[in-house]
Amino acid sequence: MATPQDVLPAAGPPSLSLAKASAATAAAPPDPLTDAPVVARRHPGQLLSAGVALLLLAMAVNSVIRNRAFQWGVVADYFTSTSVLDGLLLTLWLTAATLALGFVLGTVLATMRLSANPVLRTIGWGYIWLFRSTPPLVQLLFFFNIGALYPTLGVGIPFGPEFVTFKTVNLLGPTLTAVIGLTLLEAAYAAEVVRGGILSVDRGQLEAAQALGLGRGRVLRRIVIPQAMRAIVPSAGNMLISALKGTSIVSVLAVSDLLYSVQLVYNQTYQVIPMLVVATIWYLVVTSVLSAGQYYVERHYAKGATREGLPPTPLQRARAALGRLRAAADATGADTPAAPVAPVAPVAPREGR
Repeated sequence: MATPQDVLPAAGPPSLSLAKASAATAAAPPDPLTDAPVVARRHPGQLLSAGVALLLLAMAVNSVIRNRAFQWGVVADYFTSTSVLDGLLLTLWLTAATLALGFVLGTVLATMRLSANPVLRTIGWGYIWLFRSTPPLVQLLFFFNIGALYPTLGVGIPFGPEFVTFKTVNLLGPTLTAVIGLTLLEAAYAAEVVRGGILSVDRGQLEAAQALGLGRGRVLRRIVIPQAMRAIVPSAGNMLISALKGTSIVSVLAVSDLLYSVQLVYNQTYQVIPMLVVATIWYLVVTSVLSAGQYYVERHYAKGATREGLPPTPLQRARAALGRLRAAADATGADTPAAPVAPVAPVAPREGR
């Protein structure tokens, strides 16, 4: 019977064993499966679709730039004119006022929808159903002609005498009618946005907060609102942009917003296309600024939502790319050999006179 010493080879020095293994690996022929280079899969369909899209985009841009009907000189002349800027300021004011008042009223309606009182819940649902089911232009025209239904408005005892009365025609002008109509419309949508944000908070967190003895105000400030804002901010940003564009319908009431201001100009100069381009560019500029602000507000309320952290912003990506370019340039400059320096001949000292 063979002993372990007869079966197992004698152990040699570790360095000799490693040298033999390296020699065997070097002498082994290359394996085509494991030593083959990794080549990325090609997607000819993506390249073709990207090429077609870029071609169509170049054709569209070329047609816009070279089309003389746009009259880009007229667009440049009226882009910063006084009438257009005044209309832009009124548009921004209408947007801010109607959205702020709409969210205040919408928060009240959302509370009514979430209330345990069936009467309040039904009234809140009926308000939202009414204002979301009718077109905004119809609502504005209805409020503008409210004087035909109610010539006077009064303050007094319900179903009793009135102490103070106002004529509706003198009380509701075009601008105030636009503010009231747009506010009531935005409140219906804001109510659903706020209600959806509150319902997105996990019920278990509220129960845990109540078990710890936290008050309702502190639970609302510390738990409900920070988490609800993650769901509210994206929809609120979309509402803000929609409200900005929706203010253009007040031009039918002769309110001097951005669209009505350019309409007054092209009614006198008959330059319809360039003036509409002016309004379009201003709407694009303002909505782009609002979209950028919405992006950073969403990032603020998204902190701690994921374990991986937030992705870098476009500005951070640009800084990182610039840093990589600088590092690559420095590395290239360090690898470049220096030019040889010619030897300098020694200068003999001058003899004294």
